Amino acid sequence: MVAEEQKLTGGNASESVVRIGDTVRKPWLANSSAVQSYLDVLRAAGVDVPRSLGRDDQGRHVIEYVDGVSAMDQLPLGRDALLRVGGLIRQIHNASECLELPDIDGWKVLLPAEEPDLMCHNDLAPWNLILGERWVFIAWDAAGPSTRLWDLAYAAQSFGLLFDEQPVAEAALRLRAVVVDGYGADAALRKALPEALVKRTAAMYDLLESSHKTGFQPWADMYLNGHGEHWRAAADYVRRNKAAWAQALA
Repeated sequence: MVAEEQKLTGGNASESVVRIGDTVRKPWLANSSAVQSYLDVLRAAGVDVPRSLGRDDQGRHVIEYVDGVSAMDQLPLGRDALLRVGGLIRQIHNASECLELPDIDGWKVLLPAEEPDLMCHNDLAPWNLILGERWVFIAWDAAGPSTRLWDLAYAAQSFGLLFDEQPVAEAALRLRAVVVDGYGADAALRKALPEALVKRTAAMYDLLESSHKTGFQPWADMYLNGHGEHWRAAADYVRRNKAAWAQALA
């Protein structure tokens, strides 16, 4: 008996994503083969990531379905959970050093880092973390060349809830839990992170704004349905409180 397709919702940038039994099927992209190899490297290094299972008879990318709840629905995460998140991100970054960086010129990254030197997930955020018997980051389609600093800046901002109207002191404590106590960032990384937080958040807003002007989807529609204003306010909030982030990370 063939399992029935169940449409999965919640993602902003993926189309036609369905669940069939214990698998997820999504469109095969230009970088899907490289992403499969990346996931294989991470799994071989002991990182728990979804198993990539090749292509089905419709040419779709087949990936292991990971059962659990989205971390997005559990926010704000407590200190122990944030420590675990930081440690998981560090494990991913360390294991990624085993992979030779692909041709940077031939790789499309939505928000490119300066001088990329490491394969990264590029969207390590609560909406891409499944919590259950396993804690697993999903949605690796945007993986590509980046840096620890750029990847960590986005993750720390999103898990730390460095967003407009959040109490700054509480956000700073969450930031420290992820970056210092969980990830174990060294002094150089901690010193560079406040400015990277500012640049990474602003880059997200710039992507949405420019996409709105050019019609680049799905970001053009996202700009209009609330994401534009959200990230504009977030960029201002992160920039305005840069000194607080530096103090928390010192």
